[in-house]
Amino acid sequence: MVKAKQAKKKAAGGSSVKNRTIFTRDNLEVLRGMDDETVDLVYMDPPFNSNRDYAAPLGSKAAGAAFKDTWSFNDTKEEWHGLIAEEYPQLYSVIEGAAQAAGGRSGKGDKAYLIYMSMRLLELRRILKPTGSIYYHCDPVMSHSIKLLMDAVFGINNFHNEIVWYYYNKYGAGTRVFGRNYDQIFFYSKDEKKYHFSPLREKRDEPVRQLVRENVGGVLKNKRDEDGKIMHRVVDDKKVDAVWRIPGVQPASKHYTGYPTQKPLPLLERIVSASSKEGDIVLDPFCGCATTCIAAEKLGRQWIGIDISPKAAELVIGRLIKETDIVPAGGRMLLPKGYVIHRKDIPKRRGAAKRSAPKLIKQFLFGKQEGRCNGCQHTFDYRHFHIDHIVPVSKGGQDIDDNKQLLCGHCNSIKGDRDMAHLKARLRELKIS
Repeated sequence: MVKAKQAKKKAAGGSSVKNRTIFTRDNLEVLRGMDDETVDLVYMDPPFNSNRDYAAPLGSKAAGAAFKDTWSFNDTKEEWHGLIAEEYPQLYSVIEGAAQAAGGRSGKGDKAYLIYMSMRLLELRRILKPTGSIYYHCDPVMSHSIKLLMDAVFGINNFHNEIVWYYYNKYGAGTRVFGRNYDQIFFYSKDEKKYHFSPLREKRDEPVRQLVRENVGGVLKNKRDEDGKIMHRVVDDKKVDAVWRIPGVQPASKHYTGYPTQKPLPLLERIVSASSKEGDIVLDPFCGCATTCIAAEKLGRQWIGIDISPKAAELVIGRLIKETDIVPAGGRMLLPKGYVIHRKDIPKRRGAAKRSAPKLIKQFLFGKQEGRCNGCQHTFDYRHFHIDHIVPVSKGGQDIDDNKQLLCGHCNSIKGDRDMAHLKARLRELKIS
């Protein structure tokens, strides 16, 4: 049982983000501020590009939670397109191919969705430990494109499973198709040789009678008893395979919050148990009603959640009290003070990156860029340059040497608080570079 006095925070995995932290903010900005290789497991259940809008029922615990799952280029930033095209051409080819295959208006929506997700996947790969894994929850609408996206970001050798979650208690039949009562979850790792995995077992629907085998001189043979009869055993469990028969959350369930896309706790407990150890850091960048956080808490893991809706912070606190063995402060239905940290800022990335004095970094960059503006590539005198952040601090960029460059006054004014891809796109329009 977790005691109030044990709720003292420590930084998760030595990072700048502490255990039991919920961020209310755009997850890309938060991810950019998180330290390299500090997370053991990522589970993400993002929007599916379902072309629907979701809202929790009035009167439910999640009332007020809503999100749009219809995509257009207004949902992405112009600089994201240029950044991926320039820095990750293979990934951009996947995105372009998916958009062309869909065609028309659907293709534009698919491209916007895939660019949005790619920016986040690239950051998630950076913050995963070499022993870490990531699970991407999706459905058949975009699963074919998501698989290619994950291959491009994490590498095809780091793909391990396509898990089929069969939620058999949800009606999903159609008039001209078979009922679709399943989602897909793609399981990838950061490093195919180092990732952690603990095989799981589950009860069989009915016990089975199996032959008992033994190794005889390197050959498996049926084992016999003293009378020479072949031996058998009755087995009532089995290794968990990639088809998971777990019911969806129904309104009558004690775990039901009313959140539009709530996932069942046993689903997340299975993922957390298989791909993390006690004390590991689990991250959910689209934490919604915080099921991942609850599963991690119950299983003795550290956790970090991010969601754009303030409802996520409210829901995790309520669910921690109701669904875990935490002893509330003073016997009241309140969490111990400071048990959950609710942040709205961008974390400051730590580590080996350094920050030099402005004069020194300007001199260094002037030599590195050979006196050329990093935007238009024209040569200028030293005095005409401005130190600029490649990724703006307001967008999650860090105030470190590796995120700095020199721009001439004209390029600096065009770029403003946008990324470099925006500047380069504008310069092409102006036919300057």
